[in-house]
Amino acid sequence: MPSSVVPRTSAVAAVVAAAIAAGLLAGSANASAADSADQTAASPVRIHDIQGSTRISPLVGRQVADVPGIVTGVRTYGSRGFWFQDPRGDGDPATSEGVFVYTGSAPGVAVGDQVTVSGTVTEYVPGGTSSGNQSLTEITRPTVAVVSSGNEVPEPVTVSAWSVPCAYAPEGDPAAGGSINGLPLDPHAYALDYYESLEGTNIRIGTSRVVGATDPYAALWVTVKPWENDNRRGGAVYGSYESQNTGRLKIESLTPRAEQPFPKANVGDVLAGVTQGPMDFNQYGGYTLVARTLGTVHDRGLERERTRPQRNGELAVATYNVENLDPSDPQEKFDALAKGVVENLASPDILALEEIQDDTGAKNDGTVSAAGTLKKFTDAITRAGGPAYEWRGIDPENNQDGGQPGGNIRQVFLFNPERVSFTDRAGGDATTATGVVREHRGAALSLSPGRIEPTSAAWEDSRKPLAGEFTFRGRTVFVIANHFGSKGGDESLLSHHQPPNRSSEVQRLEQAQVVNAFVKDILAVDRKADVLVVGDINDFEFSRTTQTLTDGGVLYPAVKSLPRSERYSYVYQGNSQVLDQILTSPSIRRFSYDSVHINAEFADQNSDHDPQVLRFRP
Repeated sequence: MPSSVVPRTSAVAAVVAAAIAAGLLAGSANASAADSADQTAASPVRIHDIQGSTRISPLVGRQVADVPGIVTGVRTYGSRGFWFQDPRGDGDPATSEGVFVYTGSAPGVAVGDQVTVSGTVTEYVPGGTSSGNQSLTEITRPTVAVVSSGNEVPEPVTVSAWSVPCAYAPEGDPAAGGSINGLPLDPHAYALDYYESLEGTNIRIGTSRVVGATDPYAALWVTVKPWENDNRRGGAVYGSYESQNTGRLKIESLTPRAEQPFPKANVGDVLAGVTQGPMDFNQYGGYTLVARTLGTVHDRGLERERTRPQRNGELAVATYNVENLDPSDPQEKFDALAKGVVENLASPDILALEEIQDDTGAKNDGTVSAAGTLKKFTDAITRAGGPAYEWRGIDPENNQDGGQPGGNIRQVFLFNPERVSFTDRAGGDATTATGVVREHRGAALSLSPGRIEPTSAAWEDSRKPLAGEFTFRGRTVFVIANHFGSKGGDESLLSHHQPPNRSSEVQRLEQAQVVNAFVKDILAVDRKADVLVVGDINDFEFSRTTQTLTDGGVLYPAVKSLPRSERYSYVYQGNSQVLDQILTSPSIRRFSYDSVHINAEFADQNSDHDPQVLRFRP
């Protein structure tokens, strides 16, 4: 994704003010940002003086004059400017010898130019200060003089498995609200400190494995540590809050796409040869090698997985986030998703769908029905050779469930009536809660399909759980389809707060408590009831959200039955991680679980999530 274009002035003022308050500006603790911007350095300043040995420049807000260096990279798109580097370093591994010069328009310099730069030292926070992101040290409002051209570019620093520390980040300073901004950099001890010490520096990597597929914004992720939490398909698994995969590095190209298309790569492919260019920091992934020289992608032939068909007597239940599906999507998307259901998921008996949009999609016209969306999808499944699925769902209130305004995403059940029946109990609507009642010495839903506590504050601007009662071979099975609140608003792993603030977790904890209580209600009536909680939980198998869902032993996260290296349904910034889950009640002791990898690892995706399927004998 292109660098943020948040105005530099407001972002800089906020960082300068914060730095002054924290006492991080050398010799200017009592100066205002405006005053410090008018100060002129008393002696010649070099780039390492600007960068300093912490994340915040000791000269932030000040004017500098005639800073020398050689241009190492020029960016003519997005955040326009250039990088230049001092070939004569100070020998301190904590101080970078390169820095970005923000020009705002196409720079009038070329790689190899020897230049002097005058301007204001700033700390720009991509995404704004509320994002929690670290800042990028820059020179803004520059005056640039070209001294000579055609000079040798400073020798790049090689980033490798042996140079990146194993520990990810230092613990934030409690006195600074958990921030690491004021801590001295220790590039030999922490990966984030190591990368920060190279901010703006010309770096290179050798042949590296792709751990994040090429995205729509012409970027991919590699790892320089091939053994780090690797799996058999080539990814780097994120298995705990302490497993941040330090070897991950984002790769972009300095060459505009119109001049040279960015290579398409899947997880497990190899970026071979030398990739070389300046080290940037941006909103969408943090530390980024912006390649002046880009390696060659070698296709390792990653294939989409196919799960096995359910055996005689097995019930197959799946969950699939189909990413804002609506009738305006091209028929190709419907056909590809349908093919995935039939061929890759082996036509499960029950399929819980997330992100089914209404019949007019993101057009904000008051439409809430999704009958057209579901007919188009189920017709595509039938054409692909799958069963004639029926569906059950509840239309939400307009614009009350989050997602794209006007899209009205919701969960829906598809089921194969040749294999399983749905127990319809009328009365369910967007605001009426289903409950648990006793029927024939067993548990039943008062409304089926029905929503669980839809008026609870836990579901504000979020999808409400959909509960359904099914019968398979004479046995009742309860399925609860979920799409918990997103991680939007959380600070990234690269936050200047360590550990980062995960603010979105608060709502998911509340949602997990509501669902957990509902499952307890079912088991209080029938402790042997078969209950499946499925869907896009938007949280990890080791998270507090999952712990809350399983409180009291009423549910088990089935993904934990897989080897650790296979526990993932989503790839984010090079981390293969769990977001989609199926959880089982205690009566479901034996089951077969599969995270079917058909999307998340690929540059060409039908959804950004991988579906999950569980098979068991009720």
